[in-house]
Amino acid sequence: MNNKKTLFITQAAIIAALYTVLVLIFSFSSFGPVQFRIAEALTILPYFTPAAIPGVTIGCFLSAVITGADALDMIFGSLATLIAAVLSYQLRNKKYMVPIPPIIANAIVVPFVLRYAYGEAQPIYLMMLSVGAGQIVSAGILGTLLLMALDKVKHIVFKNDDYK
Repeated sequence: MNNKKTLFITQAAIIAALYTVLVLIFSFSSFGPVQFRIAEALTILPYFTPAAIPGVTIGCFLSAVITGADALDMIFGSLATLIAAVLSYQLRNKKYMVPIPPIIANAIVVPFVLRYAYGEAQPIYLMMLSVGAGQIVSAGILGTLLLMALDKVKHIVFKNDDYK
């Protein structure tokens, strides 16, 4: 295996592990119609490396598996994360737009998962607002703070040129 593949796999694995650990540590606020998933701050990482795309997706999936989530949650929650990560990566030339795809994808998908996987009775539009609000705080605010902090050390931490 060459160095580029090793770096990619290593970064993806570290991101997946971080996402999973953050969901588990903060599990009290990571689930339900009113959720504040701190791990969602990591959804800005596609700005720095394409390895974050499988990293956050696998982290989301592993979190669902470990916590005993419904199969619909495992599939569609992870799919929302994958779509958001790909779109965030595509927005990497517009730094402050990178958190928008995770906010929108989760605000749209998660309420339907809550309804059909867990039988949540709240109206879908209210869950879109509550999940969206949690995403604005976690992915939007915390994610942007993380993006700004990592942007100062990206030359040390992330080596995007290694993928070109």
